Amino acid sequence: MSEATPELDPAISDLLKRDARGLVAAVVQQHDTGEVLMVGWMDDEALRRTLTEGRVTFWSRSREEYWRKGDTSGHVQWVKGVRLDCDGDALLVTVDQVGAACHTGDRTCFDARVLPAAVGEPERASG
Repeated sequence: MSEATPELDPAISDLLKRDARGLVAAVVQQHDTGEVLMVGWMDDEALRRTLTEGRVTFWSRSREEYWRKGDTSGHVQWVKGVRLDCDGDALLVTVDQVGAACHTGDRTCFDARVLPAAVGEPERASG
């Protein structure tokens, strides 16, 4: 007799605002430095696994399958916390990253492509 797979807590599921594919963006951040490592996608099952297993699981949009970060590369993401943004359409997953977070071998997925951007400054009150 097989045991049923548990589902994501309905109280959490009800808070999520998913895209047309049923996915929510998950921003992954190093827990102690605040460094943004990568962005992945989660459906209810990927989030359930992440919340209950202590390792980050994503839904691969290109391969259409679940993948747990580090299973093939050894670059594991150990979950330290998960937060849902105020709109319910994005997650912040804080982790302890082992090795590179990016599939290119870079520490983060945001190391290689810096775009030219005007840098703003807050207006100072005169007087």
